[in-house]
Amino acid sequence: MSAISGMTGFGRADGADGDWSWSVEARSVNGRNLEVRFRGPPGFDGLERHAKASAQARLSRGQVTLGVQARREIGVAALKVNQDILARYLTLANQLAEEGATPPSADGLLSLRGVLEAPEEVDDPEARAAVEAAMALTIDAALDALKLSRDREGAQLLPVIADFVDRIAALTARAGTEAAAQTEAIRDRFARRMTDLAPDAPGLEDRIFLEAAALATKADVREELDRLSAHVESAGALLQQPPAGRKLDFLMQEFMREANTLCSKSATTALTGIGLELKAVIEQLREQVQNVE
Repeated sequence: MSAISGMTGFGRADGADGDWSWSVEARSVNGRNLEVRFRGPPGFDGLERHAKASAQARLSRGQVTLGVQARREIGVAALKVNQDILARYLTLANQLAEEGATPPSADGLLSLRGVLEAPEEVDDPEARAAVEAAMALTIDAALDALKLSRDREGAQLLPVIADFVDRIAALTARAGTEAAAQTEAIRDRFARRMTDLAPDAPGLEDRIFLEAAALATKADVREELDRLSAHVESAGALLQQPPAGRKLDFLMQEFMREANTLCSKSATTALTGIGLELKAVIEQLREQVQNVE
């Protein structure tokens, strides 16, 4: 079982009890919360409550659809022929035969609607309760299969997400290296500008030092880089603490906030480029996180 699970999957299970047989299918897709929709056979009112409780015990997010298809076999000996309807069909068939139509066969007549009637079902409450309990177990089996399918998706997502987190960590380290050179770059750029505008201004060196220091303070991105590093650690920990989908969703917002601030504070094209690359990787990671339970 993977450390994280996905939200897309499918599970199926079949069951039978006496003259009843049924199949259960469970499907799920992405969803912000857990939403369970159930469709079952009439007369088994307790199944919906059981299905929703069973899904909640296994899953925490996703839109889940559960369907139970059931049928009851009726023996041939129990069927009755509706003589009145059969007589009407025979009268009509004889009229058509006189006009040249092919006379009907016995199996053809019996297959016509209303000719064969099933006896009214008289259910034993205890027997029906036993069938419902068996159906409930099949629902559990279908949900187990669905959970296994979602776990397999999680196993495929895990290395993809981990790779994106590693790329964010590497870009954060590159940004730290580039940011360390910002102060000198800001000072040199400001000094050239001041020298071009007012080369003979008194106290120019001191003014350059003070203004450059102020600009460097505004462009300081150490806090943003520290928070990005902390978010990287949090993401790695969450991947081992399922269900992590909601927390990862929130973390993506924090990642993007720091990357945006990094770009806005950047004083060099190199750091801006790293910030833009960070935003692109974070967006790719966010798309993958949408699939995590």
